[in-house]
Amino acid sequence: MDNNKKSKYDRILSLYEEFKSGGIVRKAEEANKFGVSERTIQRDIDDIRAFFDNNSANIGLDKSVKYDRSQCGYFLHSKKDERLNEGEGLAVCKVLLDSRTLIKYEMMPIIDKILNNCISSRFKHNVSELINCDKFNYCEPRHGKPVLDRLCLLGDAVSRHRIIEVEYERLGVNQSVIRRLKPVGIMVQDFYFYLAAFIDDIDKEEHFDDPGDINPTIYRIDRIKGIKDTGEKFTVPYRDRFNDGEFKKRIQFMFSGRLNTIRFEYSGLSVEAILDRIPTATVKQENDGVYIIEAETFGDGARMWLKTQGDKVKMLN
Repeated sequence: MDNNKKSKYDRILSLYEEFKSGGIVRKAEEANKFGVSERTIQRDIDDIRAFFDNNSANIGLDKSVKYDRSQCGYFLHSKKDERLNEGEGLAVCKVLLDSRTLIKYEMMPIIDKILNNCISSRFKHNVSELINCDKFNYCEPRHGKPVLDRLCLLGDAVSRHRIIEVEYERLGVNQSVIRRLKPVGIMVQDFYFYLAAFIDDIDKEEHFDDPGDINPTIYRIDRIKGIKDTGEKFTVPYRDRFNDGEFKKRIQFMFSGRLNTIRFEYSGLSVEAILDRIPTATVKQENDGVYIIEAETFGDGARMWLKTQGDKVKMLN
């Protein structure tokens, strides 16, 4: 093969890989790298641009080579951008780090994978610099337990409607209990992952005063010490009775219990904070900055939180 042709193929493939990774191609840098003139690099870029322009419609590439004046280089533009931009990447990393749901050795590889694989090369450095302090000062949850493997097992049981048997460490007592569960959803709130599950009828008859209760029970996943697949399946109607998003709107601090409607008066500065904290809350009446609000909630979690608002809240039922 002719050396000049080989060199051109090497250059074009190298430039293509740089474009594909979301990087910026600068003529002077590439000319120095390959020992050719900037005019030669410009012709290579033009060849790549022509390839995308001529073939994007035929093979669904939907991309084009553009020039970014602010960065003095060329980049691959896509109408359907497959990578995160700077704002999106920063938001995802900040939300994950501030959630504090994972111990450090589980959280940091996820952040690194987002930086290396999901964010365009043009923005990777800026996002990395902006979250370095958060990574260094990351405060992991006090339980100190890995949860990713448990999430995989429980997620599989939810999707396949499998009855599981778990050993669960109860809150406030130094003992574990064994429960047969029909898992229907995984949620995250206030630093912890939770499993929502219906207790199997056999367990309800043996351990619970009200076996007729049809509400799901909440289990903190880091307190689940063991998970066993019984090999049994539960029927789909259990899954139909549960919707993760609708359920989460009605439960505060993951305190489960019967569904009820609360009514209260709020006279604080930010009614938005109340409405955001209790997503089912609606304003029924407003008079001179005093709001009458109703909300559907499971258990007593919402009432407990409202009490922390002091004299700004007055319960009406």
